[in-house]
Amino acid sequence: MKQFSELKSLRDKLKEDERQRAIEKAERDKRERLAREHAVEFGAAVKDVVRMPESDRYVWRPMHDFETRGTPLPARPRTAEEETAAVLRESMLSDQFDVDGLLDEDPSLSWSAPGVGPDVVKKLRKRHWPVEDELDLHGLTRDLARRHVDAYLRKSSKRGIRCVRIIHGVGYGSAGGEPVLRGMVHSWLVQTSDVVAFCVANRADGGNGALIVLLRPALDDR
Repeated sequence: MKQFSELKSLRDKLKEDERQRAIEKAERDKRERLAREHAVEFGAAVKDVVRMPESDRYVWRPMHDFETRGTPLPARPRTAEEETAAVLRESMLSDQFDVDGLLDEDPSLSWSAPGVGPDVVKKLRKRHWPVEDELDLHGLTRDLARRHVDAYLRKSSKRGIRCVRIIHGVGYGSAGGEPVLRGMVHSWLVQTSDVVAFCVANRADGGNGALIVLLRPALDDR
């Protein structure tokens, strides 16, 4: 009787484990589907974006530039409203946002600079260029994330790094569960001359929470 009771307990546990795995898989599938839908919505939202006048641009400069050049520091920090407006302007500067190239046949989000052949993105997806470094943006505000992305890409380019991973997260921990930072990162990358192409990482590299970014020196290997 004891053995029978143990077998029954084991069977019940296995059933419960199987049920839990099914629930987790359903939740994962739902998150991935929502992420793909958000990517499509973002592409549609920016398809008519045009470049803002140069005078309206907010250009970030590191603090040491003010100190070494003798330029007076800004009189006061920006308000939350001003910061939000500046970030939004910065994220909408590009008039080359290739909406048609956003969705590939898989259909994951990807982008390539004008004049870059589709084979480059395909190679990037297949890990033709190994990821050499990464930047994790978890926990950063939009303004701070933009500064980090800008500085990181400049530094990586100077170091001759060809392929990097930028982890922006999927936004489920943000207010409303909206992946705001992810859309911003897409737009910042499009505006950076050092970026040749990017695509959503495969599951092993972070999935919808990360991008694989190809920097310009990598074209030498095509």
